[in-house]
Amino acid sequence: MSRLLTSTLIATIALSAANVLENKQLVKYVKRNIIKNPQVKVNGVTLVESKTHKDLPGWTVLLTTMDVTYKKRDVHIPEIMFVKDGLVTGHLVNLKNGHDYRDDIKPTVPQSMYDDAHLLYGNKDAKHKIIVFSDPMCPFCQEVVPDIMKAAKEHPDKIALYYYHVPLKRIHPVSNTLTKVMYLAQKEGKKDVLEKMYTLKINPRETDVKKILPAVKRHTGFSVTEKQLNAQEVKDAMKADEDTAGRMMVSGTPTVYIDGEWDKMRDGYKKLIK
Repeated sequence: MSRLLTSTLIATIALSAANVLENKQLVKYVKRNIIKNPQVKVNGVTLVESKTHKDLPGWTVLLTTMDVTYKKRDVHIPEIMFVKDGLVTGHLVNLKNGHDYRDDIKPTVPQSMYDDAHLLYGNKDAKHKIIVFSDPMCPFCQEVVPDIMKAAKEHPDKIALYYYHVPLKRIHPVSNTLTKVMYLAQKEGKKDVLEKMYTLKINPRETDVKKILPAVKRHTGFSVTEKQLNAQEVKDAMKADEDTAGRMMVSGTPTVYIDGEWDKMRDGYKKLIK
């Protein structure tokens, strides 16, 4: 393992095969080495999944969420930890090529994510299943996601597309409203509204619903009320997608999975329709 160099200091804590998952020790590591802001309270570390990597013999990869409270709000932050022989670190970097193995790791997709509520296009028994986490205001999503939608729509027996909403509220506050509209449109079977939302011209930082909804109606032809947006069902659906994104350690959009494997380049769908 001499060819590996950590990009951050490896913290030594009392870990062994028998107690590698002890929450108290992982919390101590997080407090000492990751969350140093005194205003952030670390409540615990939730283990999402434990994995190994073929290039990292002896290392255990822990996919976790750091459960913290900040400004009276509970937040669950994805974090990857590499553990071996009493050592834990967040990064393992190949000295020869600079590759960070952290960039290879994603959680396993649970079968429960392939549900009817998130099926956007294609047949659920299609040969391939694609999952997309997206924000319609994200420029990278605008380049990629409409093409994936088109491929699934045109090849329903080859691709089943499952769509999850991940509004990047800090960057695009308007998406908080747009994704709710998209949810309601899909529920009513008006799937074209989701596609059109990717070409909507609107200030990404707009927060006034009275301005957003008319703009959406002009562009998509779909009309909803503020009351519909504020329905508990809509809030619950958005929260569920947010929780799923956290469970899958989604750190940016679009994040794409094909047949359970992370499609890092986001273009794997092209091979499915040749």
